[in-house]
Amino acid sequence: MSSNENILVIGSGVAGMEACIMLSKAGKKVYLVEKLPIIGGKTIKNEETFPNLDCSTCLVAPIQQAILQDKNIEVFTYSKVEKVSGQRGNFSVTIRKKARFVSLELCLGCGMCYEPCPVSLPNEWEENLMEKKAVYVPCSGSLPNVPVIDAEKCLHLNGTDRSCNICVDSCMFAAIDLDDKDQIIEIIASEIIVAAGFDLYDVSQIDRFGYGKYQGVYTSMEFERLFASNGPTEGKIITRNGKIPESVAIIQCAGREESGYCSAICCMSSSKHAHLIKDKLHSVKIYNLYSDSCLTDKNYQKFHQSVRSNDSEYIFQSDMKSVKVTEEEGKLKISYLYGKNEDSVIVDMVILANSLKPSNGIGELTEILGIDVDKFGFISVEPYEIGSVETTKAGIFVAGCAEGPKDIQSSILQAEAAVAGVLAIAKV
Repeated sequence: MSSNENILVIGSGVAGMEACIMLSKAGKKVYLVEKLPIIGGKTIKNEETFPNLDCSTCLVAPIQQAILQDKNIEVFTYSKVEKVSGQRGNFSVTIRKKARFVSLELCLGCGMCYEPCPVSLPNEWEENLMEKKAVYVPCSGSLPNVPVIDAEKCLHLNGTDRSCNICVDSCMFAAIDLDDKDQIIEIIASEIIVAAGFDLYDVSQIDRFGYGKYQGVYTSMEFERLFASNGPTEGKIITRNGKIPESVAIIQCAGREESGYCSAICCMSSSKHAHLIKDKLHSVKIYNLYSDSCLTDKNYQKFHQSVRSNDSEYIFQSDMKSVKVTEEEGKLKISYLYGKNEDSVIVDMVILANSLKPSNGIGELTEILGIDVDKFGFISVEPYEIGSVETTKAGIFVAGCAEGPKDIQSSILQAEAAVAGVLAIAKV
């Protein structure tokens, strides 16, 4: 197929996957590059999505499967773009596909290699709420359902114990190759769509919230995994000390002041969390501390109002910097201002609604691509064009949270706009 039929998509979250599917339907050859060993993005960390509380896995898994089986889409997981040169219509791209040491073709995903591995590590995908082995899949239900071996932690690969071949011996399909090497792949692409997603603001930098200091304080994504049926507790809402909370405080806008912008989805995410907690723990008392409400859809407003009326007590704060978390006799005390007077609530669990921030590594990627970022670190779009998805370099488009915080629906719409831009160029 000629070079002007090839499109590179970077990132496999909902925006990247939508772009791939649409481009394939238009007859384009698509190269999908994902830095993780699985595709699907952070949406698959959620048990349910707002406002309809749809099962996230049910929504995303069919799209993941479609991409992995699509002959027009070549997927490079555990990979990164290392070099881009050329211009619109003829980008030369160098991709490094990291050795995963487990064959995507031979592995059946039986999991027999996990248990024998003598190395245990914190599982970052599970927000460090559980451990994984040096050979692992990030979570139950990962796609592709093929493990990867952490070369830095594997006793054989890092040289600590070269005689350790337990995972190899445990695999009856000969799918593990400890001599596997990184691959360098060269492709030509006409256009590029960047859908590199987002990460969460590190709330450990905000001392007043006590994250990392008190066991009962969680980030929003930690709670998502705690609630998830395929997560570390199989969906049981229990604190790190193994107790079921009788009271929970959700602190919204955690990091907004420090980030300098509203992350758009935190109000709905916090409303969803309150609803989900109440649905499982009927007698629990819930408090939402907030300074603003960003509800960008009529259905969001309806859902939010229902939560306020039935599930949680909302406490307005004109200045979130007055909110402070301390620990007293094994409980968490949230101090805040009620009018001009100080007040407080005592709870068993605190959930911090982190701000969204640019994806880790976005600075390196934008430098490789030769495109600009805005003052917050998100990818800049062409100025003076309302709703633009074109970056500052011709032929390179952006979609989803790589451009700025947004919900799933907006990410998908932006992906569709980026694809429309690609197809429009192809017709010129």
